[in-house]
Amino acid sequence: MPHVMAAKALSIIGHPSVLVPAAVVIAATQKDAPDNTVLVALLAAVAVAVIVMAYSFAQVKSGRWSHVDASIPHERRQLNPVLMVLLLAAAGACLATGQERQIVLGLVMSAALVLLCHLLRAWLKASLHVGFAVFAVFLVWPSLVAVGAMLFLAAAVSWSRLVLQRHSRREVLAGALLGAIAGAGYLFAIASAVEVIE
Repeated sequence: MPHVMAAKALSIIGHPSVLVPAAVVIAATQKDAPDNTVLVALLAAVAVAVIVMAYSFAQVKSGRWSHVDASIPHERRQLNPVLMVLLLAAAGACLATGQERQIVLGLVMSAALVLLCHLLRAWLKASLHVGFAVFAVFLVWPSLVAVGAMLFLAAAVSWSRLVLQRHSRREVLAGALLGAIAGAGYLFAIASAVEVIE
């Protein structure tokens, strides 16, 4: 079915391991960040994504997981702590090497998003795909073109998760809400840091 194929494609394009590095680069370049800052931001995001994907593929290959999406509760229970540790380790490494605060805060708030989803897992399986898609909207703020593109992509990813039956409407909405909370926290932290410096 064409709509299922489209949903699968959107699920790949909107996968956090693809979307977040792209959003980080867009955010860094639109703020006229130095080339080395853009490179560090991209490397941090890609490093986390590659390790997570390698871990997920290894789990599937060993037969412990059914799919790299980690859609089954026990799979997500294993993935979320690994993802949180990686994100916080990347944030710590960036902080220790004196990288820009936007990079550090972006990684910390990404870990916070995963933590929120992990804490809610007993009640619902909030969509991390959708959460990170919405979080990416806040990363590219205030470029209206980039925000519009990311909003469209977040809506498309939400649709794909429903079509592929990876999540219910409630889980998609929960992911969107948690992504918005993490994104708002990111923007607030950036604004607060600027005020402290000034």
